[in-house]
Amino acid sequence: MISNMQIPQFLEEMLQKQYNNEITNKIINGYKEQRNVTLRINTIKNTKEKIKECLNQAKIEFQEVEWNRDALIIKNAREEEIRKLEIYEKGGIYLQSLSSMLPPIIIEPKEGENILDMAAAPGGKTTQMAAITNNKAFITAVEKNKIRAERLKYNLKKQGVGCVNVMLEDARKLSDFFSFDKILLDAPCSGSGTMSIFDKNFNEELIKRSSKIQEELLKKALKILKPGGEMVYSTCSILKQENEEILEKVLIKANAEIEPINLTEIVTLPSKIEGTITVCPTENYEGFFVAKIRKLK
Repeated sequence: MISNMQIPQFLEEMLQKQYNNEITNKIINGYKEQRNVTLRINTIKNTKEKIKECLNQAKIEFQEVEWNRDALIIKNAREEEIRKLEIYEKGGIYLQSLSSMLPPIIIEPKEGENILDMAAAPGGKTTQMAAITNNKAFITAVEKNKIRAERLKYNLKKQGVGCVNVMLEDARKLSDFFSFDKILLDAPCSGSGTMSIFDKNFNEELIKRSSKIQEELLKKALKILKPGGEMVYSTCSILKQENEEILEKVLIKANAEIEPINLTEIVTLPSKIEGTITVCPTENYEGFFVAKIRKLK
């Protein structure tokens, strides 16, 4: 546990207002946990058995994850050690937090579907959806920052992904003529569920700016989602200002509804909207919010 780190006072007050003292203390303890390294097996290039064999040969201990057969928790190595492995260098595995693996699994991408990843870089969720669909979906990955878009392309190539078209664009400006079967919106956020809270740039203004962008992105997503289509809205924030309040503000004027998420294997926090999940920070998970939305016909 990292005991000497101080939580910003304004964040602690926001958490106490949103939850209660007991839950706030639980969250703060979660922030201070030394997070285990987690990775996803890239099934486009490797099998789980092959990766487990390679890790055993390197004397790296791991634990499987109940809700995700392609995820592993590393017990005795840090990221820099994993990056030196041949299976990492050749794209056989992808270093990714367990929480960020949730949206692609919850959206359930299928082969042949036309899917949009609205804020795609660096590509963890994009490559995960490609792997789930055996490289046979039609995925559009949008990224507005040129440098981040190049990093996205690099990761797609390294992971052996061949079903993704990268667009250098602000997703809020996408034409309303687009139409997608499914949309993954992992929205830019304050990072209040992660170690970002200890960064000097983490402040109340960042939360306000993020909320504005999130609302605009969600409105755009619902415009270009096909009637009957499904989308996932997620953030690595645990604040209602960036999650439930955004959904309430947008969905009240949209022809859409929440699809309940059933996931009991993860420690979650109370959520203002039934059927959504807010993951509590722990030694294995970053704080994270996920909602699944269906656009009505």
